[in-house]
Amino acid sequence: MKLQMCTWLDVQNYLKQSQGIVIPMGSTEQHGPSGLIGTDAITSEFIAAAMAENNQILIAPTLSLGPAAFNLNFPGTICLRPSTWINIVVDCVESLAHQGFRCFYFLNGHGGNIAPTLSAIQEVQRSRSTSPLPLPPLMFRVKSWWEFPEVNDLRQAWYGDGEGMHATPSEISITKHLFPQMCPEDQLPPAKSLDKSFYQTHAGDQHLDANSHRLQFPDGRVGSNSALSNPAHGKILLNTAAKAAVLDYLSLIEEHRA
Repeated sequence: MKLQMCTWLDVQNYLKQSQGIVIPMGSTEQHGPSGLIGTDAITSEFIAAAMAENNQILIAPTLSLGPAAFNLNFPGTICLRPSTWINIVVDCVESLAHQGFRCFYFLNGHGGNIAPTLSAIQEVQRSRSTSPLPLPPLMFRVKSWWEFPEVNDLRQAWYGDGEGMHATPSEISITKHLFPQMCPEDQLPPAKSLDKSFYQTHAGDQHLDANSHRLQFPDGRVGSNSALSNPAHGKILLNTAAKAAVLDYLSLIEEHRA
């Protein structure tokens, strides 16, 4: 069920059965010469949609603009301030909590969203903690689709070090599966490989400013071999991520009910 395709009566009836909602999050930023600018939002949105197939799960509209300052020197990137992102997440959660939602599952497609989303959750929790009236507890989970062990095993088996950190063959594979006619052919050589310390230092897209980043990664790829992307892989990755995410979401719902 997509929230924007429901009536308010539909949502009212849904809340009688479940107080959970999935909120896909992505970004609008460059993904190398062969990756679509909307990749991060596309992957999370379609994985979330697959979660709802054959399951009574409500999917919120995708938050498709995110913090991505390091990519601003690549045309097409739209970057929100982290403070703007925090306010958007807080407003979404507080709106839905007011109506009776209690479990918020953020399905993420962009590393730069993680830190501000966790900060937004703490903003919400602080506000509720200091309310003059007792409020029902809210539960949250933030999960990036590539985090699931089943998905990560496929990424490592198919791409190894070529997976890299940005404009990865796994995410481009998903967009190639979904929009084959929109994705350019890719015969690029592998981007310069990254050492382990780079992954540790820059986890969650903690990159340098836009000028420095463009100088360091001139075609936009960060350690990835995007030419390994494959639409057949994309279909498997999407379905594997959706199945794992359903189980993870349901565990959050059960935790709330306990």
